[in-house]
Amino acid sequence: MGNRASILLVYKPSGVTSFTSLGTIKRTVDPKVGHAGTLDKFAQGLMIALTGSMTKLNQVFSSMDKRYRATIVFGKETDTLDPEGEVIATAAVPTLEQIQDAIPLFIGDIQQSPPQYSALHIGGKRASKLAREGKVVVMEKRPVSVYSFEVVSFENDRLVADIHVSKGTYIRSLARDLALACNSRGYLVELVRTQIGPFLLKDAIPCADT
Repeated sequence: MGNRASILLVYKPSGVTSFTSLGTIKRTVDPKVGHAGTLDKFAQGLMIALTGSMTKLNQVFSSMDKRYRATIVFGKETDTLDPEGEVIATAAVPTLEQIQDAIPLFIGDIQQSPPQYSALHIGGKRASKLAREGKVVVMEKRPVSVYSFEVVSFENDRLVADIHVSKGTYIRSLARDLALACNSRGYLVELVRTQIGPFLLKDAIPCADT
């Protein structure tokens, strides 16, 4: 089955890496399976696994826009901008009205600074590795697009939102920047990828070695 050409929709649970979540496919379908777009370890949701000749289309799938259900905690910021980091700053929690007033600032084509703790390479090294070594990491802003940002709920310090973005958009950075625009601090505590292009999470199969 090693040469089988397949497009597989995979559900990655929280707490495992994107690499680990493809373990079952590697053993049963193709040991050289690839995937179009990683998810952070704390995140969960849809991944697209490619085998055989379909791996040549990696860039096609990676370039598709994506939808997420994100939960943002306001009033605190962690160094990693996710629940796995250390709190580095605190501030007052904004009101829902303040948040809704700030959201339009991040709709459309925007310039975004990726998180220091990311897989992006700077000078041949991963930014996350440099950050963990205590080095100052300057992340240059990049153009991304946010097509929609819809508030689902807001309770205490937590905002749940459905967000539709272009490839390369960091929801962790979006959480940070939205909080700063509200004169607060924020980080992403939960993230679920619900769609990649036309592909939906509800059609994915659980394939994680947990």
